[in-house]
Amino acid sequence: MHISEGVLSAPVLGCGFAVAAAGMVWGLRRMDYDELPEAAMLSATFFVVTLIHVPIGPASVHLIMNGLLGILLGWSAFPAIAVGLLLQTLMFQYGGLTTLGVNIVNMALPAVVCRLLFRRMIPVSPGLAGFLAGFLAVGLSAVMVAFSLYFSEEAFIGPAKTIVVAHLPVMVIEGVVSAFCLMFLKKVKPEILEV
Repeated sequence: MHISEGVLSAPVLGCGFAVAAAGMVWGLRRMDYDELPEAAMLSATFFVVTLIHVPIGPASVHLIMNGLLGILLGWSAFPAIAVGLLLQTLMFQYGGLTTLGVNIVNMALPAVVCRLLFRRMIPVSPGLAGFLAGFLAVGLSAVMVAFSLYFSEEAFIGPAKTIVVAHLPVMVIEGVVSAFCLMFLKKVKPEILEV
């Protein structure tokens, strides 16, 4: 769901950079030194998982794992996702430098929302919390990408709808993968999931 260069309007790009900068500052301020290895590992997971693209019509889909990052890192998901997206932009030309702010917001803000909604469910049902976080994070990201396109140019309404529809199966797959990840972590390293 990387938005490429030259697609978005200047106001959307400006808003994206402003919100991304605020989220990264807040995320870095809330990150403990002890959380740095966890954030680095999850940023690397995000980087690798989002490299595997499956073309569908004018767009391509891939797993994102932003729900898992959000539920584990909270606001620290902003800098973790920013590092992954910056490396993808510089190394593989996914997205672009001018759209980096919007791409960060479209991936990281749903992650934080999932943390706020589902973190307290982990002790009771880590599988359900993981599924809902993975499912909702991808859905919110797809909708935010669609709105980013729509607010730039009304002619993008068709591709925006296609992006949302194309990500429906990804929402389910990501929910299942995130559920298994949280259930596994609950068994092998439950202190990571302490609320």
